[in-house]
Amino acid sequence: MPRWLVSIAVLSIAACTPAQDEKDKFVSGDVAVHEVFWSADHDVPYLFTTSGKISHIYYPNFGTEVYFEPADYIDESSIGSPLNKAAAESLKQAGMTPNVPYSIKRGAELSEAREIGLKVRML
Repeated sequence: MPRWLVSIAVLSIAACTPAQDEKDKFVSGDVAVHEVFWSADHDVPYLFTTSGKISHIYYPNFGTEVYFEPADYIDESSIGSPLNKAAAESLKQAGMTPNVPYSIKRGAELSEAREIGLKVRML
């Protein structure tokens, strides 16, 4: 095979390979939840003490973290209640704690909320 053809093949492969910085990017998404509408789509009782959002953040190095954030406390500095192990471990590793009022009902089954967070369409 001629050298120029090999060079073109190598360049085209390199051009289609994501940059190293791409692996460090995160993707996030969320879905609003409210007690009034919950029972229409879900079999389990509403899990939270207020309306808000179930959100996920995907970091390539950590995995998908799922959180609940109350509607009145959603801003850039809020840290929601972790709903899955990846979220809890990430907060622990970073030395952070949720800073929104505790909004998960005592004894609530969180598996459905985790599934919702994991299925949220990534933006």
